[in-house]
Amino acid sequence: MSDFLNFLNTAELEALTKTHGITRVIAGNIIAARPFDSVEDCLNVHGMGRNLLARLQSDFEAGKKPSENSAMIQVDESPRPIEKSQPAQDPPKERDSFLNRLGKAFLVFIRALFRLIAIAIVIGGIGAALYYGIPYFNQQVVVPIERNRADIKGVEAEVKALQARLDETNSRVDSLEQSIEAHSASLTKLDEIQASLEEKIQTSQDETLLQLKHEVMFTRALDMLGRARLYLAQSNFGLAREDVKSARELLAELNDPANTQAIQRLDMALGNLPAFPVVAAGDLEIAWQILVSGEVPATATPEPTATPTNVPTLEATPTAIPTATP
Repeated sequence: MSDFLNFLNTAELEALTKTHGITRVIAGNIIAARPFDSVEDCLNVHGMGRNLLARLQSDFEAGKKPSENSAMIQVDESPRPIEKSQPAQDPPKERDSFLNRLGKAFLVFIRALFRLIAIAIVIGGIGAALYYGIPYFNQQVVVPIERNRADIKGVEAEVKALQARLDETNSRVDSLEQSIEAHSASLTKLDEIQASLEEKIQTSQDETLLQLKHEVMFTRALDMLGRARLYLAQSNFGLAREDVKSARELLAELNDPANTQAIQRLDMALGNLPAFPVVAAGDLEIAWQILVSGEVPATATPEPTATPTNVPTLEATPTAIPTATP
């Protein structure tokens, strides 16, 4: 076995090609793959197989091994005849190798072509996704976001407008509260003045004091009507009704024929409260005009409606407070 291994590691090209089936190409591959550590390593040579290796070993053992130092060949051993057609077999082997290389090159070309096609498909898919995806994204995401921003801005504007209206309403409410407080303070002073006048009248039946008392009562009636109008503006119908009733009693106590129409309007206002505050507010306005100017205004009284509505805000009308004459 070591001699055959030595033969594989040292044999020349011509010695190797003497074996049937080993072409010059295979022999060159064997020489290029040297040295071999074992006989089986020769099977790794391109073109070598177990049958061909066994044939080479058989020829070697039969006496075909050439000597590198001498060309002596044993005479008594008849070597196996070498077919003259052996050289003619080399071209088909070489042709087969060329065809194999050509086939491999074709496979490489096909693989590269498929890779190019795959890359083209991927690039085309990305392009299609961008072409159709960007408008879709814009329609489904960007446009709703912009619409929401616009809606938010609109809501913010509405909130600001409502806040401004709320502030205005609060300011008007504060103004109404201040006006009501002013009327209440004025009524308190008038009550004190009237009480003082009544004490003086009991001790002295002075005509001037009686006339001054009537003016104080008339002024109290006007103040009560003014506060009743403010209560209506606040939708505080109960307190408004109480003030109208008190003003009507004061006017009736005065027993002045000029106040008859005003008292009739106050009776109508009392009948419309609290079911029809708008109509009652109109009646109070007419009564106020009659008491202040002495004439009935041409404004028509609104008809009662089934559903009460809010009364428009009325500004407080200052009333002069007469000073008691000692």
